[in-house]
Amino acid sequence: MPRTEPVYADSLSRRRFLQQSGAAAAAVAPVLSLARSAHAAGDDLIRVGLVGCGGRGTGAAAQAMHADPGVRLVAMADVFANRVQGSRNALKQQRPEQTAVDDDHCFVGLDAYKQVIEAADVVLIANAAKFHPLQMAAAIEAGKHVFVEKPHAIDPAGIQMAARACERAKQQGLGVLSGLHSRFQANIQETVQRIHDGQIGRIVSIEENFLRGPYGLTTRPAGLRELEIQYGNQYRFSWLSGDDVTQSLVHNLDRATWALGETPPVRCHGLGGRSGVQTLLGDVFDHHSVVYHYDNGVRLYANCRTALNCYGEYSSIVMGTKGTAWLMDGRIDGENPWRFEGPVPNAHQAEHTEFFKSLRSGRPLHCGDYMTRSTLVAVMGQLSCYSGKQITWEQAVKSEYYLPPAVQECTWDMDPPTQPDEHGVYPVCAMPGVTANV
Repeated sequence: MPRTEPVYADSLSRRRFLQQSGAAAAAVAPVLSLARSAHAAGDDLIRVGLVGCGGRGTGAAAQAMHADPGVRLVAMADVFANRVQGSRNALKQQRPEQTAVDDDHCFVGLDAYKQVIEAADVVLIANAAKFHPLQMAAAIEAGKHVFVEKPHAIDPAGIQMAARACERAKQQGLGVLSGLHSRFQANIQETVQRIHDGQIGRIVSIEENFLRGPYGLTTRPAGLRELEIQYGNQYRFSWLSGDDVTQSLVHNLDRATWALGETPPVRCHGLGGRSGVQTLLGDVFDHHSVVYHYDNGVRLYANCRTALNCYGEYSSIVMGTKGTAWLMDGRIDGENPWRFEGPVPNAHQAEHTEFFKSLRSGRPLHCGDYMTRSTLVAVMGQLSCYSGKQITWEQAVKSEYYLPPAVQECTWDMDPPTQPDEHGVYPVCAMPGVTANV
């Protein structure tokens, strides 16, 4: 497809966000000796630590152990002790020989990630997204390989920190695996390749949908103080999750950016808000729509909704001059029809299998370019929905805005940034036309 050069704030931003990374497996860092990085005990074991012991973190740890028989889970951390114990018990049932976490390596607290980093060779980060950039940067600075669940940041300041950490990982020859697992899904990989090969002609527009019910709890849990409720239900609070464009629609936006040859948009405008039942737990919006504009005339229409009892759809639809590609189905309609016929392994597992294989080979995977680029595409859409303003890529790249409080200021004793009223209803997290955020 024809490509044009978007506007960048500076050469450093260009290097971070438009390097041609292609498929995830094609981007590799310089060789790093596993004898130095992953075998501190002098054997063939790879020590893995987990930060964030919810469902996604527990799943990631299980997938890491399934990926390589030499993996040993040696340390775990969460802000809640019961989550650490529950996750450890579940993993022991699944992988008893590989779950080697003793009581002294079960850590609790906002700083517990530091102890996990110290104990591990590979760090899996799957807690509230607000903390991802800081913890990833700390692990990489300590010379550890990392898996980071999406989103990789929730605001422009976080993306800048994540991008610097990824550059540092390249310099050290460290592996960086992204939770944007579509890059490892076989039917999507081949469909995108056929798009790049011209099977649907020139891309005209893309439609992305992530329409579903709310994540997590929707009612207030009993017996917890307010800050514990918010830390324990990250998806329901914008200051922890970044809201749903950044938290969920980022998967769709990553697939669209991939199909577009890693070219970011030049600008976007979005709308969103909270409707329906106002007593649902949290302050996040329940619907968003973002239109992204590209230099070559392509428009990307992206929608997400987290409402009860409404129509659901999860789709990525790329429309071209010769046909339409349905990425999630592995199907192309039009002049050159095609359907993927091969097996479709679990993409969450596939990415871990490839990651640990790359560590064994001494050529660690490095997903840093596309993970920061796609996350920033999501962040700029979220900022537009919150502010009601058009946001340019240049503005998003330059911005140092963050969703308060600053991650370094988060403690167990602080006042929560949002509070419910006497009816348990939280004020909406942003007011389009009023909120300023770039």
